[in-house]
Amino acid sequence: MLYNSYELNRSWMNGASAWASVASEILNNPKLPIGYLGLGPVLASALDVFAHAAAPRGKPAFDIETVTVDGVSYPTIEAIVLHRPYGNLLRFTHTGLPENAPKMLIVAPMSGHFATLLRGTVARLMERAEVYITDWADAKMVPVEAGTFDLDDYIDHLATYLEHIGPGAHMLAVCQPSVPSLAVTAMMGEDKHPCRPLTLTMMGGPIDTREAPTSVNDVAMQRPLSWFQNNVIATVPLIYPGAGRKVYPGFLQLAGFMAMNLRSHLASHYQMFRHLVAGDGESADASKAFYEEYRSVCDLPAEYYLQTIEHVFQRHSLPKGEFLHRGRLIDLGKITDTALLAIEGEQDDISGIGQTRASLKLATGLAESHKRYLLAEEVGHYGIFNGGKWRTRIAPVVEEWMASHASRKGLKAVA
Repeated sequence: MLYNSYELNRSWMNGASAWASVASEILNNPKLPIGYLGLGPVLASALDVFAHAAAPRGKPAFDIETVTVDGVSYPTIEAIVLHRPYGNLLRFTHTGLPENAPKMLIVAPMSGHFATLLRGTVARLMERAEVYITDWADAKMVPVEAGTFDLDDYIDHLATYLEHIGPGAHMLAVCQPSVPSLAVTAMMGEDKHPCRPLTLTMMGGPIDTREAPTSVNDVAMQRPLSWFQNNVIATVPLIYPGAGRKVYPGFLQLAGFMAMNLRSHLASHYQMFRHLVAGDGESADASKAFYEEYRSVCDLPAEYYLQTIEHVFQRHSLPKGEFLHRGRLIDLGKITDTALLAIEGEQDDISGIGQTRASLKLATGLAESHKRYLLAEEVGHYGIFNGGKWRTRIAPVVEEWMASHASRKGLKAVA
């Protein structure tokens, strides 16, 4: 009933959004004087903000048409290089890349938002690297015939993607996928797999959520796993290809994120309203662009979501040395020749300071020269991988780390 109730409400809001948009356009029509008199501009702006907030949203496009390197603009090439029901592997290149450019696999979060949330991450790194990214599917669009998807499948997908890219790739994980990315690195390291990554960069990842717990961690710890099974797992309705599949709906994830910073979001929409009243369309469009992406959400497979709650936030299986992949114990001490870079934001309210840094201590088989920690000052969770500070202060560190560990030559494991 939860999902069906949401769909009914969404259909009503879609109609209200359409009418509000039409009314706003009428009031803003320069041929009609009502838009310039009395409360006309105020009402038009209020309707515009409401129409944008209530509008339906699908999967956004990356829409990276060009990239500028050293003052020269190059057209970009986006392609699906590997297709899987639960997630494609995308590749981004441009005509100015040298043949020996490094290869980077960006592991996008499967946490309710689409991979396009990392558009800025891709655009910046592809300036000097051949970039691949995991484009996870919206679970409600995956037919039940495709089977289930859990943490084991996630790790298998990462291994498959690395094998497709080939030896010598680097990997970067943003937030939640830091855990499976670190696990697959350890597993492939133990096997001496030729396609294990040269470097792994983890950004704001919940490797050990016992370090500086945030409100997100508290919510996961305060309730038993059965509560999540009974209260936030829903069945996809018949109108979608994945009808009958059990999922954690994206709209619940979005509601949780909005509630965490409700005052900030209300202030942002009020500022958007003020910009529109003042005729500052450029500033209003910037806010709209952010929320266009932020409100575009997708469903998560129930198995994957519940296992993440259990093993990452409740049992802390990976840092305790109890994490299993298809019955095989993951030993982080087997990471001996993949250089690790842990990045955290000073103002991150989702992954607390120390949660990602814990990975460096857990990698007991890796030399200290192949470990690095960066605390990005005055940066929140999303600022780690998007925005001006990411482009100018954080991305150069990632690129330097990749360049300094472009091969495994000369690396000696810790005895």
